[in-house]
Amino acid sequence: MSMTEKTVAILLAPRGTEDPEFSKPHAALKEAGVKVVVVGLEPGEGETVNNDLDPARTYAIDKTINEVSADNIDLLIVPGGTVGADKFRGEEKVVGLAKAVADQGKPIAAICHAPWLLVEAELVSGRTLTSYPSLKTDIQNAGGQWVDREVVEDGGLITSRNPDDIPAFNEAILRALSA
Repeated sequence: MSMTEKTVAILLAPRGTEDPEFSKPHAALKEAGVKVVVVGLEPGEGETVNNDLDPARTYAIDKTINEVSADNIDLLIVPGGTVGADKFRGEEKVVGLAKAVADQGKPIAAICHAPWLLVEAELVSGRTLTSYPSLKTDIQNAGGQWVDREVVEDGGLITSRNPDDIPAFNEAILRALSA
């Protein structure tokens, strides 16, 4: 299956998703010919931020969380941003989507604070992950091993620490899609 036949869902919080962690993977996938579906908690637009606090840009939501299914995507991307990541892990339907994607053996890519969703979905036990350093204890308490590396791939999970790691994060996502 070529890249043009792949569909990736990327989550976007109403406000609080870190802009480069959303926009750079989105752009890399589009450039590779992948169909990208921006998934929000509600219809309309989502507003990204820089450094958790500074408003960045708004992006159109293609589908709400109620309109997307693990059956129709090849990979799920969960961008970071403290506020956005916290909103995702608190939404039962987002947690359910992550579980369904993992249950189907499809990859999930999570950067910065986004592994909070992986913890909430009970997907980290026995796996090695990376994240923003403040999530180390959360990952360990959920039975995962935390390491300080720019990208970690383990059991269908692709994790990175912060915006500086986006080139390696994007490479790992594209590699997973081409497998």
